[in-house]
Amino acid sequence: MPTKRMTIGQALVEFLSHQWTVDGDIRERTIPGMFGIFGHGNVAGLGQALQQYNLEQPDLMPYHQARNEQAMVHQAVGFARMHRRRATFASTASVGPGATNMLTGAALATTNRLPALLLPSDTFATRVADPVLQQLERPHDIGLTVNDAFRPLSVFFDRVQRPEQLFSIALAAMRVLTDPVETGAVTIALPEDVQAEALDVPLEFLQDREWHIRRPLPEHGPLARAVAAIRSAERPLVVAGGGVIYSGAEQALRAFAEATGIPVGTTQAGGGALPWDHPQYVGGIGATGSTAANRLAAQADVIIGIGTRYSDFTTASRTAFQHPDAVFVNVNVAAFDAYKHGTSLPLIADAREAIVALTAELEDVRVSGELAADVAAQKREWDAVVDAALTPTGRALPGQPEIIGAVRAEVADADVVVQAAGSLPGDLHKLWRVSDPLGYHVEYAFSTMGYEIAGGLGVKRGLEAAGDERDVVVMVGDGSYLMLSSELATIVAENLKVIVVLIQNQGFASIGHLSETVGSERFGTKYRSYDPEARSFQDGDPLPVDLAMNARSYGIDVIEIAPGATAIDDLRAAMRTAKASDRATLIHIESDPLVYGPDGEGWWDVPVAEVADTATAQHARAEYERQRAAQRPLLG
Repeated sequence: MPTKRMTIGQALVEFLSHQWTVDGDIRERTIPGMFGIFGHGNVAGLGQALQQYNLEQPDLMPYHQARNEQAMVHQAVGFARMHRRRATFASTASVGPGATNMLTGAALATTNRLPALLLPSDTFATRVADPVLQQLERPHDIGLTVNDAFRPLSVFFDRVQRPEQLFSIALAAMRVLTDPVETGAVTIALPEDVQAEALDVPLEFLQDREWHIRRPLPEHGPLARAVAAIRSAERPLVVAGGGVIYSGAEQALRAFAEATGIPVGTTQAGGGALPWDHPQYVGGIGATGSTAANRLAAQADVIIGIGTRYSDFTTASRTAFQHPDAVFVNVNVAAFDAYKHGTSLPLIADAREAIVALTAELEDVRVSGELAADVAAQKREWDAVVDAALTPTGRALPGQPEIIGAVRAEVADADVVVQAAGSLPGDLHKLWRVSDPLGYHVEYAFSTMGYEIAGGLGVKRGLEAAGDERDVVVMVGDGSYLMLSSELATIVAENLKVIVVLIQNQGFASIGHLSETVGSERFGTKYRSYDPEARSFQDGDPLPVDLAMNARSYGIDVIEIAPGATAIDDLRAAMRTAKASDRATLIHIESDPLVYGPDGEGWWDVPVAEVADTATAQHARAEYERQRAAQRPLLG
């Protein structure tokens, strides 16, 4: 067997460059590039390999610099979302803190069921010089390293202790990475000495290899039972999740909804499954959903969940579905999700294939005129509520809803909005009118503060890799910005056009509002100077932090919106300027954190102190008990 003498770092890089994902007629590189921050743990291994190929074959594995290891993984996830899980990036980090900085990114990728390949460096496999710099020592287990923390966060974890192990580990990692059921964070720990060791690599290992995405068809029996349940329904409802997007099932869902008249609500990950103005689309569902979707959900007797994890935000902490005999038909490629809520009607299949099969079997089924009229009326009412929320008020400090309205008014229907944490996900779920399947990316599985800018950068990379020139708009609050804004430097370094709308409200607005509902009176959520007498940050002066100046220091173009009656008009003008520019732009605007989005009649279970001295907490507990009484086990 012909071989090639290579280091482990060189062999892994070349192997990854020859992996291809095939999804029907689509064929693309599974790992089209690698992010890396180098330290002593990877500079002579993967670092040397990337440098060598950059000189000899620059297209083999393009290298991209980053400023924060967590942000590398966020970029990979944003990229993967735009490619519907067919492609992602690899991320290499050095030992110790470089590696552990990727832990949050790993958890985010796995929770979102989005692929990311993590290559954290590890301490010496030979232990020739133990303990080395940045090595964790645990007397009860000398072989334990910080990289073992990736085990519970990864869908696949292995460590290359000897060069010969690379072949089986790399192949197993790719299998999981491209599996629609298992995908998430795939972690290969690479000891720094092993990365630089040489072995004779079979040329067969370095040849092009295709990984075909599985799109399983629904089995006859489960399909027949699901069809029977839907036929018997008086008030059916579809809950469309991220699986619809990843399967490319949006057209099939549209055909199903139009043929049957069944209304469709979407989860955060499912945003874009139907355009906002489609007659059967009733908005987001659950804790951050619309009144239209939530009122229909409360009366639904058959809930058809397609590609959803059924998180607590989707089920409004199991208060959304109130029909006493509610039945769940769960369509999911993963049995783990298909069996949720104790359903006896799981349909374990690819979302698109299942929807096509259901449509064919239900060609003579149409919802009642009564339900159709209710859907239309609920949609009209909610659309009017959204119209009012998006209307400029003329306040010197505008509320977040009207800021969202101004941004949405100036972007194209195909442009992508990116968000993750704080009060923005809830407001966007209710108010952002999505017209494109890829136009809405709100990371709300792990809801990671700091994801936004890095994730938005990954989204832009993903679009450019596909030859898609649409704009990416990142909306971020000051809390998330302060946690992770460093990838602005990466955006500038690579001259990637991303529009960032930075909303400054002088604190953690979302948790501040939540704090009020649980009786904690916004304690610890304001950005204020410390009051040594009160020993709190509640009533001090606002901090003299200039986030616009901070952003400008990265080299990005910055437009500041001054408070005043024309703030919203100025924001719209700034958006037009940013859209017309060929450079990245950050728009800074201040907002009033006490102006909230409309109530969608959804609830979220956040426990309140059962015993408290403060009256606010006591009242909050009483309200909590009232809301909790509506929770149901949802065993359908």
